[in-house]
Amino acid sequence: MSQKVVLITGGSSGIGKSIGVYLTTRGYTVYGTTRNKNNYPDFNEFQLLELDVRDIKSIREAIEQLWSLEGRIDVLVNNAGIGITGPIEETPNLEIQKAFETNFFGPLNLIKTVLPHMRQQKDGLIINITSIAGKMGLPYRGIYSATKSALDMATEALRLETQAFGVHITTLAPGDFATNIASGRYHAPILEKSPYSVAYKNTLELIDAHVKEAADPIEVAKNVLKIIKTRSPRVHYTVGSFMQKFSIVLKKVLPSKVYENLLRKHYKL
Repeated sequence: MSQKVVLITGGSSGIGKSIGVYLTTRGYTVYGTTRNKNNYPDFNEFQLLELDVRDIKSIREAIEQLWSLEGRIDVLVNNAGIGITGPIEETPNLEIQKAFETNFFGPLNLIKTVLPHMRQQKDGLIINITSIAGKMGLPYRGIYSATKSALDMATEALRLETQAFGVHITTLAPGDFATNIASGRYHAPILEKSPYSVAYKNTLELIDAHVKEAADPIEVAKNVLKIIKTRSPRVHYTVGSFMQKFSIVLKKVLPSKVYENLLRKHYKL
């Protein structure tokens, strides 16, 4: 068989770019997506297609373009996403909607558009990049956690619905990695008279410190390759520091209030 064709949303920077570069060096035919190719005139690591995950017309046009170029789509990596922080009470509904449009509805619309092609091939793999933050409700990241948790649950259902077609669907949940996500994240403003102002400010500082100290996103790329090479992928995968992955284990085994107290102490709430 010829080289596998991989499509990575949000492939122009961060984790998506790391995945694309790594897979290209391993012999895969890689296409990344970006909302505006003009912003990356010197990008030559792999091919970029214009695609806005919030625009169904844009999604359909990009998938048809890729299909006409390659005649197949073997792997879809739903990586494009945005961060969002803030007290839920004070986060504007419009920003909450944008987060769900990008992190949840976007991947779903990509899947809905790609699945007919994968069914035609009787083969395909979809990797939804979620987050360890989606495994728990984190303070001041509740909306982000919710978008990624929703994608986790949708993936579990999709696996059952598509298993007869030769299509495999899984999630890969990264912890903190050194990318530019912090600069592009929506931050609800710290309001001087807000009852949340001190705790929210402290949490933002903690989040930014974690990102600055985070590992190289090449680790995410290596895990993507392992999944691609796995004949029958598991439902969920995680990649991150020991403590980040261990936090998921603790949530499963500890009483809910005990785990909640651990989070409260960690975030000094």
